[in-house]
Amino acid sequence: MRAGRLRHTVTLQSKSVSRDAVGGESITWSTFATVPAEVQPLSGREYVAMRQAQADVSVRVRLRYVSGVNPAMRVQHGSAVYDVLEVIDVAGRNRELELLCTGGAVNV
Repeated sequence: MRAGRLRHTVTLQSKSVSRDAVGGESITWSTFATVPAEVQPLSGREYVAMRQAQADVSVRVRLRYVSGVNPAMRVQHGSAVYDVLEVIDVAGRNRELELLCTGGAVNV
């Protein structure tokens, strides 16, 4: 992977769920890693092709391999937050990850 493509900085976040004394659930997100990445909105053609597999894929995030990344995480890029739908180890060589994500709602 060429470093020049990694012009964005994204934060990978993992979810923690805790329960209070009466059983109420509290979800918090903590930083798993902050890494350089390439954030690409999918073109119309790619979106239509991917739509058959996942209905709401909106961006592809490419980054150097980070161990432990999974679909239960989310990606924050600026004020946009994306849910990770799929994690792909490109070529199975533990060098590059491709995350197919949905969302993009502004984090409040």
